[in-house]
Amino acid sequence: MNFNGKTILITGGAGFIGSNLAFWFQENFPEARVVVFDLFRTGETFANGNLRSFGHYKNLKGFTGEIIAGDITDPEDLERLRDFRFDYIFHEAAISDTTVQDQNIMMRTNLNAFKDLLQMAKEMGAAMIYASSGATYGNAPAPQTVGREDPANIYGFSKLAMDHLAYQWMKKSDLPIVGLRYFNVYGPREYYKNKTASMVLQFGHQILSGQSPRLFEGSDKILRDFVYIDDVIQANIKACNPKRSGVYNVGTGKARSFQDIVDILQEQLGTNLPCEYIPNPYLGQYQFFTQADIEPTRESLGYEPEVTLEEGIRRYLPEIKRLYEDEVTSR
Repeated sequence: MNFNGKTILITGGAGFIGSNLAFWFQENFPEARVVVFDLFRTGETFANGNLRSFGHYKNLKGFTGEIIAGDITDPEDLERLRDFRFDYIFHEAAISDTTVQDQNIMMRTNLNAFKDLLQMAKEMGAAMIYASSGATYGNAPAPQTVGREDPANIYGFSKLAMDHLAYQWMKKSDLPIVGLRYFNVYGPREYYKNKTASMVLQFGHQILSGQSPRLFEGSDKILRDFVYIDDVIQANIKACNPKRSGVYNVGTGKARSFQDIVDILQEQLGTNLPCEYIPNPYLGQYQFFTQADIEPTRESLGYEPEVTLEEGIRRYLPEIKRLYEDEVTSR
């Protein structure tokens, strides 16, 4: 697929996945016109103390495309996007913090703004590829399969509502729409997610500081489908096929434990720090086993995960070390 000459919008483009998409297009299709739209961080926080926006200019250092600062819930900000005619919209902007309890702002930001963007996509004839989430499954048994959802928090509920809205639009129009349910994504440009960054990054920095990795009790039995950012980008690009509308899981199809992450990090860093095991304060609201059913994603999108957890950590380690030196120890 040739994106040169195409106009591409990436909402949330200063965030983790959005910024990686922006650089992928810049590096692979330099003649594409890439527009990043993001609510850059202001210091504003939610009631839980976490930042309202994780968008950070450092994620875009080296990006030469167009950047628009704005809020997807603000009609005046969205109106600026009508100066363009997009061929593809990659909608990554959202409140992605699963600990946010404000149901009103979660639904307005994740669901209502999505409807506005769908209307824009229809007017422009743009393909819509948007971020759904493995959180739609909540405590549903693994492997998690599209159509068997049980969200355990307002974030998961808002993402499932987005999927339901997408299905409605698929039925009433020929607009290409693909929802991608990301599982546990990790990799470069996630540092500015702060406390919500992956445990790969957090454990890496604990170990580099000489601290014992802190794990929940029974972490060898807490399993997650960890997917490296390169495979997430692969899924987004393959979702651009206009005949593949639908909602699909994006993971590896293999569940690994938090203990695995620590063991791999220690092996690759050459350390042997003892682990500290602490009680899990999230019992009753915690997913103990996530594993994506990716067969439909393989069949419909041609998606094939290429990066194992061991390989992903190996690729990521130089960035983990750089961040530790440039951001952590220099505070």
